[in-house]
Amino acid sequence: MADDDETMDDWAEALMEQRSADETPGGGPPGGVLSDEPVRPFSTGSNAADAPIQDINRVLDIPVQLSVELGRTKVPIKHILQLGQGSVVELDALAGEPMDVLVNGYLIAQGEVVVVNDKFGIRLTDVVTPSERLRRVSKNG
Repeated sequence: MADDDETMDDWAEALMEQRSADETPGGGPPGGVLSDEPVRPFSTGSNAADAPIQDINRVLDIPVQLSVELGRTKVPIKHILQLGQGSVVELDALAGEPMDVLVNGYLIAQGEVVVVNDKFGIRLTDVVTPSERLRRVSKNG
């Protein structure tokens, strides 16, 4: 358990360093999901149709699958069956390209790999806007 606490302290320190490096000219941290900015409901209307939107806080603790994708490739099954230790699978991504950050399979951001105490993380470099995310979800749905 002490290792978990130490790891959390290291990540917190790395995040604080990043936050101080990314401070906006106004002196405060940039806004957004990862900032200290409070989460606000989408609508403040009192209409009964707005009630589900106002209850957004009910879903904030629901876990979702976050994954980082290095790249993709299509491989015939016969090649999969020939894979062994030391085999190399070529991906479509180039070295140094940003990694895709996906939530439940939907692209939400891109970033670069970072290492803190021998553990990998990802520093977000580009975040998909909420309107673009909704457009992509509705297009794929």
